[in-house]
Amino acid sequence: MKKIITISREYGSGGHSIGKMIAGLLNVPFYDKEIIDMAAQDSGLSPDFIRKTEQNISSGLLYTLLLGASYAAPGTGTGVTSNPQAGFGTPLADQVFNAQRKVIINLAKKGPCVIVGRCADYILTQSPEIATEDLLNVFIYAPLQDKVKRAIEQKGLDPATAEKDVRLIDKRRANHYNTFTEQTWGKRCHYDLLINSSLFGLEKTAEFIVEAVKRT
Repeated sequence: MKKIITISREYGSGGHSIGKMIAGLLNVPFYDKEIIDMAAQDSGLSPDFIRKTEQNISSGLLYTLLLGASYAAPGTGTGVTSNPQAGFGTPLADQVFNAQRKVIINLAKKGPCVIVGRCADYILTQSPEIATEDLLNVFIYAPLQDKVKRAIEQKGLDPATAEKDVRLIDKRRANHYNTFTEQTWGKRCHYDLLINSSLFGLEKTAEFIVEAVKRT
């Protein structure tokens, strides 16, 4: 039986909800946005700064600023504080990724859990501290029209721009993943299971994945 399930997901596919359902069915901890606070505590970056920048490297200007920036002095508004553990002069984007990487590995070492996003599949597969046979890496996707509908109804996106917004967020997620893992987001060879959440619905998809966890 697999012990650690990572959930990568397209925006609006219901991946967060599915991951939470899986954790409930297996009675194991669930981690998504909680990783931001943990990474902030470890790195000295503010939670708000991490939240705003962790997947925004698709913007050309922000990409340049993040990958080229060093530690800023306290009070400059970057949300950065001096932290020798992160390494003086380390690009901010790398600080965010490395802080989240450390948190994700530590969470997986503690025992069974479900982790959503943040390149967890790649991080844990590459970590010598985590047994690959304990991992189940899942990618959840859905047809565009279903993602847009869910984004409007559950996430409050403006119907006039929802399709554009969904495409943009998925592009940002792909760019983030592709940059830090040197792999391709959503490419089937990087995951154990890819599933269309619209095929069964969210609850049945969660149950299907749990069954896969128990059978492997």
